Amino acid sequence: MKKNIRISKSSTRSTTIRKSDQVTIGMDLGDKTSRYCALNAAGEVVVEASCATTKKGMAQLFGSMAHCRIAVEVGTHSPWVSRELKKFGHEVIVANARQVKLISQSSRKNDKLDAQMLARLARMDPGLLRPIRHRSEEAQKDLLTIRIRAALVESRTGLVNAARGLTKATGERLASCDADQMDMGKLEELPADLRESLKPLVEEVESLTEKIKECDRKIEQIARDRYPETKLLRQVSGVGPLIALTYILTIEDKERFEKSRDVGCYVGLRPKQSESGERQPELRITKEGDVYLRRLLVQGAHCIMGSRAPDTDLKRWGAKLAGRGGKNARKRAIVAVARKLAILLHHLWATGEVYEPLKNSQAMAKAA
Repeated sequence: MKKNIRISKSSTRSTTIRKSDQVTIGMDLGDKTSRYCALNAAGEVVVEASCATTKKGMAQLFGSMAHCRIAVEVGTHSPWVSRELKKFGHEVIVANARQVKLISQSSRKNDKLDAQMLARLARMDPGLLRPIRHRSEEAQKDLLTIRIRAALVESRTGLVNAARGLTKATGERLASCDADQMDMGKLEELPADLRESLKPLVEEVESLTEKIKECDRKIEQIARDRYPETKLLRQVSGVGPLIALTYILTIEDKERFEKSRDVGCYVGLRPKQSESGERQPELRITKEGDVYLRRLLVQGAHCIMGSRAPDTDLKRWGAKLAGRGGKNARKRAIVAVARKLAILLHHLWATGEVYEPLKNSQAMAKAA
């Protein structure tokens, strides 16, 4: 006798899925409720309904269901939802819907149709959904400190900019300094009434600076105690604990890339392509992948290209690109160095090599 699994009483269609059915489910995740659509092997809609976007709701719906393929869109809830569904034995596909125009640019976009489209694409060919892989729960927890630090830095920058703007509006100026050096001492040259007005802002900046320093200490401790491989990455000038740990936690598995060059594409630092016949226009970078890691790599590239930075192959290569002329030549060079840096860091991580800053230049000199 075939055992049926009841799915939802709110569906207008059949509310049961037999364990013998080959089911593909598409689920559009919402903040409170998620819409799902189940298709059978013939592509017919078996169930369309909603469930609560909670661990309890997912367990009640999918915990006792026969193993099936489930496609969800990437988003705020997709990391924990995908982990929960995998615990129940389901095959989970996390779709990058922004890469699927049938979903992202549909003129009939709603939760019900999105869920059905996810199910149909997952049933035909999961590759059409440009699936992504979420990091593990442990890595996500370790990355939390880095994300908190980024939020604190962003808040501090906003407060410093506000203080400078308000000061300029009165015909005065704050002393030039980095954000982490902003304190009450920088207000001494301002009129007393203005100094008193700006005091709450500057005190808050000082408090945020202390919290950011505490995050830095935690990040260095996490890198030292749990991720010793960060030492390999920190061999490169301009790469500190923050960049190294963010890189390791974002990529997580060094074996996920067959070639180190693929990392440049993964972090969105490769140029877009729109070739047609002999037409090959120069386009901007894709800016796909993790935004924060890409930003840190660009910051690292700025350090590498700095006038006080040590002489390295990367710096020489970047300087050569920047010297080709044009008002945006240096900006393009920085992005190119950031891409090279991403590739270099993966190579050091994968091979465990000792970094030689002028290895290529010395080899060319010997060959000459």
